[in-house]
Amino acid sequence: MAVGDIYRAVHARSLKDPEGFWAEQAQAIDWGKRWDKVLDSSRAPFYRWFAGGKLNACHNALDRHVEGAPGSNRADQTALIYDSPVTGTKKSFTYRELRDRVAKLAGAIASQGVAKGDRVIIYMPMIPEAVMAMLACARLGAVHSVVFGGFAAKELASRIDDCQPKLILTASCGIEPARVVHYKPMIDQAVEMARHKVSKVVVFQRPQAEATMIEGRDVDWNEAVAAATPHGCVSVQATDPLYILYTSGTTGFPKGVVRDTGGYCVALQWTMKNLYGVKPGEVYWCASDIGWVVGHSYIVYGPLIYGATTILYEGKPVGTPDAGAFWRVISEHKAVALFTAPTAFRAIKREDPEGKLLKKYDLSSFRTLFLAGERGDPPTVQWAQKLLGVPVVDHWWQTETGWSICGNFVGLEPMPIKPGSTSVPAPGWHLDVLDENGHPMKPGEVGALAGKLPLPPGTFPTLWNADERFKQAYLTEFPGYYKTGDAGFIDQEGYVSVMTRVDDVINVAGHRLSTGQIEEVLGAHNDVAECAVIGVADELKGQVPLGFLVLKSGVNRPHEEIRNEVVQMVRDRIGPVAFFKSALVVQRLPKTRSGKILRGTIQKMADNQPWTMPATIEDPVVLDEIEGGLKSAGYAAKT
Repeated sequence: MAVGDIYRAVHARSLKDPEGFWAEQAQAIDWGKRWDKVLDSSRAPFYRWFAGGKLNACHNALDRHVEGAPGSNRADQTALIYDSPVTGTKKSFTYRELRDRVAKLAGAIASQGVAKGDRVIIYMPMIPEAVMAMLACARLGAVHSVVFGGFAAKELASRIDDCQPKLILTASCGIEPARVVHYKPMIDQAVEMARHKVSKVVVFQRPQAEATMIEGRDVDWNEAVAAATPHGCVSVQATDPLYILYTSGTTGFPKGVVRDTGGYCVALQWTMKNLYGVKPGEVYWCASDIGWVVGHSYIVYGPLIYGATTILYEGKPVGTPDAGAFWRVISEHKAVALFTAPTAFRAIKREDPEGKLLKKYDLSSFRTLFLAGERGDPPTVQWAQKLLGVPVVDHWWQTETGWSICGNFVGLEPMPIKPGSTSVPAPGWHLDVLDENGHPMKPGEVGALAGKLPLPPGTFPTLWNADERFKQAYLTEFPGYYKTGDAGFIDQEGYVSVMTRVDDVINVAGHRLSTGQIEEVLGAHNDVAECAVIGVADELKGQVPLGFLVLKSGVNRPHEEIRNEVVQMVRDRIGPVAFFKSALVVQRLPKTRSGKILRGTIQKMADNQPWTMPATIEDPVVLDEIEGGLKSAGYAAKT
């Protein structure tokens, strides 16, 4: 049997017989009532998976592991490891301990009047209580919406108005390496701003900063839990929403991505073994945040539904305390896999380009590194592979999809890794590359990546209270397809390369170029730790590319020399057609808290267009630095 035959057979079956394929995978989780129909297409394009089935996500994540037959249950296995270098705290919880804590918290939430179908906003840092909050809502059949702790009041208020929660669960503060972020003033401001009035806010007081409570509205977390009666799992329809997760909308109003319960549990169970290659009982680490979809799927629900041990990390890849932080966590907790964003590894590479800090730690248990969130540029992938000596799998994700669109399914059959590619489509995904008119393009040609409907289980069925917006945003441009908004190509062997967002394909004198292609060349320079490319307006050519370079720690060469070298590299590898003439050396690149570089904002600055401070930005000061660099280079940037 040739390499790839097992994957291809599984993928082909998932497209030919989706109902049979996913019905088989659904046997691996617990159902209160079996579904009536695996795939309900009666309201297409609003497809529904496992219609008529009933289950509870919290039961599948906790109770079933505790209540398993003697000798086969996981009651005393560690479920959650909390590792917080910013507070110097480490704790672990067995499945039984976590189940009991969640059941009590669910009772406390229910005592505030929350019932099945009600919405609850969770605005918390990376602490165990945040995970418990998500699971407690799922236990009640309530719909949670996690909003990044520290998000601006205006953004929080817009989410309050959209999902109209009955309750907010929060903590007094978050801890950053250099500061304490007080959450409660932002909660108070958002509640005041919102048109929808929230009657109760439950506050977990952290010792680093206690919040002032508002009498009659605010409830002390610990007091409420102490007084509560443990609550059982409430059965919900497979098609009922488990959570709403907001993603930025092009109109400035956030889009509430809905995740259904049944299909999501089935998909996550399947991926833990087949995509991530993890065995039940092993330690899996997703170094993300519960504010992102990745944190929902692979810090909380995926590992716990599967019966693995999950790590909750309150820290950074560098600075808590150094660029060896990730190696310390992997070594100490014997993690077999790490899933993080490429930007984390670029930060480590910048601070410790030789990987000297790795030598302090034993990574003998570690098998695979998974990257997602931004394109895994080949220089970073190759640096990580050489340093760690394990496969580095770049896989492609979106908030909307809930799990991977493409990946290297190492638990099913490891495939050859092609740096720069996200490997091959996941089961249930039929991907095409389309031109502006919706016609399929040839292998190797860059176009819009789109998935044929229906999408597999676990993907979003619609947007919260916005069916028409769902159709307009994702389904109208290419009828019969889901528009991913990403651009890339598929090669002769079926490997998918996601180069950039469709908006980041630039047109240089009639030639369509992906900024990702140019970034790949810049990132290959020995002195470059991280880079970004945007298209800036040009009277003659329409657009021309402009590069931004972040240099590795310790590089002291003249910037002009490095600029000349990268310009020549682009000319040699892509050709004069790219018209790449200029690159700015900067200290940092502006990013969202998930690690995505804010190329669109930089482009507006360079083109002298109005721009607003993105709500998801990690550090607003970085944009001031970029603006200064653009001005000094002669670009008409203005605030």
